[in-house]
Amino acid sequence: MGEVARICSDLIRFDTTNPGSGERPAAEYVAALLSEAGIEPVVFESARHRTSVVARIPGDSPQALLVHGHLDVVPAQAADWRVHPFSGEVSGGCVWGRGAVDMKGTLSMTLALVRDWARRGVRPTRDVVLAFLADEEASGEYGARYAVREHRELFDGCTEAIGESGGYSVQAGDARIYPVAVGERGTAWMRLTATGVAGHGSHPPVDNAVAELCHALSRLAAHRWPVRLTPGVAALIESLEEILGERIDRDRLEEEAGRLGRAGALFRAQIRNSANPTMLQAGYKVNVVPGTATGHVDGRFLPGYREEFLQTVDRLLGPKVTREFVNIEDAPSAPMDAPFFERLRAALVAEDPAARPVPYVMSGGTDAKSFAGLGINGYGFAPLLLTPDLDYFGMFHGVDERVPVEGLEFGVRVLDRLLTAG
Repeated sequence: MGEVARICSDLIRFDTTNPGSGERPAAEYVAALLSEAGIEPVVFESARHRTSVVARIPGDSPQALLVHGHLDVVPAQAADWRVHPFSGEVSGGCVWGRGAVDMKGTLSMTLALVRDWARRGVRPTRDVVLAFLADEEASGEYGARYAVREHRELFDGCTEAIGESGGYSVQAGDARIYPVAVGERGTAWMRLTATGVAGHGSHPPVDNAVAELCHALSRLAAHRWPVRLTPGVAALIESLEEILGERIDRDRLEEEAGRLGRAGALFRAQIRNSANPTMLQAGYKVNVVPGTATGHVDGRFLPGYREEFLQTVDRLLGPKVTREFVNIEDAPSAPMDAPFFERLRAALVAEDPAARPVPYVMSGGTDAKSFAGLGINGYGFAPLLLTPDLDYFGMFHGVDERVPVEGLEFGVRVLDRLLTAG
């Protein structure tokens, strides 16, 4: 087994489920690998066992590039998997387990690369700042947010960053597409509260908080958000038209996304804002009308559409339901016409001449949001060559998550080209 697969397998065996017992053992493992390579890690905790690791590798230019990733993973139910999700088993040419794709596989590529540099005496083109962070799968409060707030100096000189959710292959017919993220939707996680009049369940309702909240959530869930083509998504669709050799009807984008399969999945969730009810809490006895009812909504808004999103939410909720933010983060975007974006594309094509890199906007969010507050342009670029049978989106937070060993080795080579190119 090569080093990148071994490191990936080792990282998966650390159960860093969030929420859970924390990232500390995995962080200590990462710090030890860096130290063995002569790279001095900075290890810090935002709370007990919520541990992150940051290190800087000097390059030929003090202008720095940030390479960030997260140590935590989402929960996994072992009974649903073909192999135990924290086994790190290597089988069928893949490393299996929770985090193989999201995103311990990427962390293993970074670690394998910098350890190889140390053995070969290679210096990167510019300073490289490595960040292995806690808590990305929640709000990032114990990870990237804390790092930016309390350890700002560790990111001095960083002008661009690369992180998760981009640079992976998507097979569309004969074309191998590599989406490179230039932005992501903003996050608005909201707690909604309806207040009414408590009373006996047998009496005619006066002001039923549960009913009021349900009506509001129903309006929100049923709302048809208008299509808003941001520059990144418009550029993606134009690129797909060129690659696939066919027109994509702008007036029927949702239907077109379904027709195009995995290629369409690259823009299906990125053409609109969204607000999904996810949690409800109300009442304590079947014959008692409670005085309050609460619910939670996962809201996402496109770059440039925060105010339109919030105004629409308030209109749909109505005057009897109040909202407060559990988490609110703006939608970051990075320039597509920058030389660095072309370097990302070139690194992919150099390793895969059949690669067709395209700009892309993520439907969810990453730690790039926190680093955008420091003026760092973040790109989703975790290069990975997948076999056509593997569905990246299906494995992301899904069961039987796995990553091809050859795909990891491909990613190491791409990162090497990117970080050492003249």
